[in-house]
Amino acid sequence: MSSPFAALPSVSALIAAPELVDVPHAVAVRAARVVLDEARAGIRRGEPAADGLSLRVSAVVSAFRQLDQRAVINATGIVVHTNLGRAPLHPNVARVVAEQAGGYSSLEMRLDTGKRGGRLAGVRRALRELTGAEDAVVVNNNAAAILLCLTSLAKGREVVVSRGELVEIGGSFRVPDVISGGGARLVEVGTTNRTRVADFAAASGPDTAVLLRVHPSNFRQVGFVERPDRAGLVALGRERELVVVEDLGSGLLGAPPDSLPSAVEDAVDAVVATGVDLVCFSGDKLLGGPQAGIIVGRRDLIARLRAHPMYRALRLGKLGLVALEATLQLYREGRADEVPVRAMLNLDASSLRVRAQELASLIPGARIADDVGYSGGGAMPASPIPGTVVELDIAEPDALARALRLGTPAVVARVARGCLVLDPRTVLPGQVNALAAAVAAARVAGVET
Repeated sequence: MSSPFAALPSVSALIAAPELVDVPHAVAVRAARVVLDEARAGIRRGEPAADGLSLRVSAVVSAFRQLDQRAVINATGIVVHTNLGRAPLHPNVARVVAEQAGGYSSLEMRLDTGKRGGRLAGVRRALRELTGAEDAVVVNNNAAAILLCLTSLAKGREVVVSRGELVEIGGSFRVPDVISGGGARLVEVGTTNRTRVADFAAASGPDTAVLLRVHPSNFRQVGFVERPDRAGLVALGRERELVVVEDLGSGLLGAPPDSLPSAVEDAVDAVVATGVDLVCFSGDKLLGGPQAGIIVGRRDLIARLRAHPMYRALRLGKLGLVALEATLQLYREGRADEVPVRAMLNLDASSLRVRAQELASLIPGARIADDVGYSGGGAMPASPIPGTVVELDIAEPDALARALRLGTPAVVARVARGCLVLDPRTVLPGQVNALAAAVAAARVAGVET
């Protein structure tokens, strides 16, 4: 009696299948070996020899060639979704990035002279114009921006912070850890809910270098609360010759989106105008560009940051810089409302309802309902944005949500109130038909019961 192992095809026979003719040889061989190993393991468990091994090889090849990072349709209603790559770029910005990604660019060369130039020239010029600051420097995210400030200006000295602002945001980013990581010593003042400028004054001494004000990202304190007054901190800094640094979190430039109450997030230019020495904020979030950490403020302090050795390790790369400069150019041209993040946040109730009705009309059994979305990314944490969503009241909404995530295109939706929820606020123009087709494909696959 012949061994069942002997009936298995060879690697050469498997990769000779017509469906694998265009697959690179090394990839096909690797996939064939995986499939044969699986088949041998099945035989050892007493299972019959598997059929259709060449088709299985094709499936493994597809899995090998699938990148872990995939394009996703965001149907969650969370505009700056950290898990989904944060802010989508404006089409013009994406085009400029693609043009320079596939070739060389004038990153550090002045084309008029042919000599070396500064990589930040474009973004510095735009940020000075948009914020009113004397100068600017850019690093790879806002946590890096704070780290660079503290390392450059307060290493071996004290940084005074309100206890109510010793925050932790996503990824275990904690203000005390950043301060110690920068080689500075934390001095806590005030209480969890109330801190005044007088507390900063009492704690400041010969070893103090920085007075730090931190954006309460991802949460809000309400009730009997008080933050240190910004103007008062600036005055104290001037009196004691201390640097006042504000981690503003979100990068709101100019007028806020229609959905954003003006008192919720401070505009960068307004904060700069109060005399804060250095202001740190994100390149995405409410600004709507690439992930970046932007620092604007006094020219002499920015020069110290750029001269510090840590800056080179934290600086933004070529593609991030061109994306940021192109996004800032939209603001300079008065086209801020075209930036996708701003456009999504600006959607009025009637426009959003029309979008929801269009999507619902393409999905059998769907209905529209009132719901809320969120800015995301730590901005506006206590400010839900009213809107209209599409609901599918089905028996297994979690199963359908999973199938949508694993489909092509991948779709990320929400499950709420026992329904699958699709929020059209974050569905980009041109994606509605693809989203409806993805839902139909998941249902045809038998996911819904």
